[in-house]
Amino acid sequence: MGQQVIPLEKPIADLEKRILLLKQLVKEHGRNLGPEIAQLEKQSQELRSQIFSNLSRYEVTQIARHPNRPRFLDYVEMLFDGFQELHGDRVFGDDHAIVCGPATFEKNSVMLIGQQKGRNTKDHIHRNFGMPNPEGYRKALRMMKMAERFKIPIVTFVDTPGAYPGLGAEQRGQAEAIARNIMEMSGITVPIITFILGEGGSGGALAIAVANHVYMMENAIYSVISPEGCASILMKDAKQASVAAELLKVTAKDAIELGVVEGIIAEPLGGAHRDPAFVAEGLKRTLRDSLRSFRGVVPSELRENRHRRFMRMGEVRLATGEEFAKI
Repeated sequence: MGQQVIPLEKPIADLEKRILLLKQLVKEHGRNLGPEIAQLEKQSQELRSQIFSNLSRYEVTQIARHPNRPRFLDYVEMLFDGFQELHGDRVFGDDHAIVCGPATFEKNSVMLIGQQKGRNTKDHIHRNFGMPNPEGYRKALRMMKMAERFKIPIVTFVDTPGAYPGLGAEQRGQAEAIARNIMEMSGITVPIITFILGEGGSGGALAIAVANHVYMMENAIYSVISPEGCASILMKDAKQASVAAELLKVTAKDAIELGVVEGIIAEPLGGAHRDPAFVAEGLKRTLRDSLRSFRGVVPSELRENRHRRFMRMGEVRLATGEEFAKI
């Protein structure tokens, strides 16, 4: 499938098309267009720096949703060996929006659980646009329990606008499935490491993200609700999504400042789709270091670590009378 362009990228894409056309002329006709090509490449780099160096929170949201952005299975192919997908929740069926199975990372066994979005219309429908049903969360929990039984770390990858809100999902216990995952993950006795790849939306994300360490890609977002959903509810106008994104503080930088994640994985200027191999290398280093940090940690400490991590979020300290008087 050809590369798709979001509005933010269009001026850069136009320049890149001109560069490709000139290079084709050089190749086919041997014309000396080196200076013209160099000038356009310089303009393209300057324009990319100008556009992507000072993004608003809603512009970051657009990059997080980019149709060319690497998905969970792309990273599985780049980082892991011997991945074996396992299916079904043994209750209702298999959910293609969540992909699970054991794999090897640098000769160490891990259990992978990831939300998978599609690439084209057919794939989007197959993956339900990355929005899991209850059976997806129950499948994920089944794999977590299997990993716990075999004492192997769990690595989860979040990329969803949220859990599927359809009638069938609600009838099959969507809220209960999410709540149970959150509860059960709190007590898992093996390390859990989570990566927010693109969108990290609401309980649909948290249901596989109650982890010891959580990391975000530089242009990912993590929030209790989408900017559009927030704007629709609070402002009665989904077109106010850019305002809502600023209020929600959805970016990786915000999450670090709020103590919600442990670290940020760098992306090339313009987003992860510009150089997936570069991003994969950063993800590999982070996962390697995170796994090493849990070597020798006993199960009770893992559970306590996870508990402390979430309990300290949103902590406030009341000012004393003297401190208040100085404000």
